[in-house]
Amino acid sequence: MFSVMKTTAAYHLLNEALRYLLIFLFVYTGVSKLLDHASFETALLLSPLLRPHAAFLVIAVPVVELVVAAMLLTVTYRRAGFVSSLLLMASFTGYIAYMIVFIPHLPCSCGGILQQLSWRNHLLFNAVLTIWIALALYAQTTHQLFIAINRTNRKPV
Repeated sequence: MFSVMKTTAAYHLLNEALRYLLIFLFVYTGVSKLLDHASFETALLLSPLLRPHAAFLVIAVPVVELVVAAMLLTVTYRRAGFVSSLLLMASFTGYIAYMIVFIPHLPCSCGGILQQLSWRNHLLFNAVLTIWIALALYAQTTHQLFIAINRTNRKPV
């Protein structure tokens, strides 16, 4: 019984740490992109992959980041926030991998201090975060199933 409680506490702590990290990351990068709109737009226009969609992405990306952060803040939309975070981070990671392979000399369009990372360091950061989110979602599902099974198997006292 004690090990189950210990595992549950560790799971909760890691899940909360990830949630707060994602909230900070998405608010920070979303606000940075909105505040430095011109630099973000320039970086998008320099990317052959994103250039055709730059006018849309320059507003959509920071707004989506802020909406996902808000979802992570609410209990009702928290799981959807984690799923959205996974989709966003997987997309960003794929874009960075594309940039490394095809156009490594272009500036990062992330916003804030993340712009200071090299493309390879940024890829590593995003990949680790994407894996952590995927593991958290898997653990949430497994943890909820574990609790549901244990509740139905309890013997009346």
